[in-house]
Amino acid sequence: METIISLCIGLALSAAAGFRLLVPFLALSVAAIFGHFPVSPDLQWVGTYPAMEAFAIAVLAETLLYYIPWLDHLMDMVALPASMIAGTLITASFATHLDPFLQWSLAIIAGGGAAAAVKGLTGASRLTSTLTTGGIGNFIVTTLELVGAIVVSVLAIALPKLAIVLIPMLVIVVIGQGARHWWKHRQSLQPSTGN
Repeated sequence: METIISLCIGLALSAAAGFRLLVPFLALSVAAIFGHFPVSPDLQWVGTYPAMEAFAIAVLAETLLYYIPWLDHLMDMVALPASMIAGTLITASFATHLDPFLQWSLAIIAGGGAAAAVKGLTGASRLTSTLTTGGIGNFIVTTLELVGAIVVSVLAIALPKLAIVLIPMLVIVVIGQGARHWWKHRQSLQPSTGN
């Protein structure tokens, strides 16, 4: 049972890395420092004050960069492979009780895949927002991503079983919003046929 809960935490934090790359690391660091969450021996460095300070500064910088128009798309291009790597490493660090082959297979497929799926969907939502609103609506997308990263990270640490249930629901909402924006954009590009 402990292995399943560890995997739930790892997968939820990997999905959170798809929203914002560094927020799950900051949440894990804060939880470890204040004794709310025991970290594995591989992640002991995360539970230090210098690590928490570095993550806090990095999260602030990442967040501010996403609020700069057009730079947010560049950040998405860099964050997609980075979030896949982060998701893989996070899941692998929570699956230390497994055989190394199974540990890294799950980490790459499930952890990296969860992060990539969320990052791909949020990037598509931002692109759709840029196309339909000229970038004005990107502020909303960026804010929702930040809130999503914080909520999923906190849930992963505080209530891992609930987090693993909520993540698919969150992905469905993101897909629905992206599809809705894409459909509106597609309809606006079609010539009107007046009779």
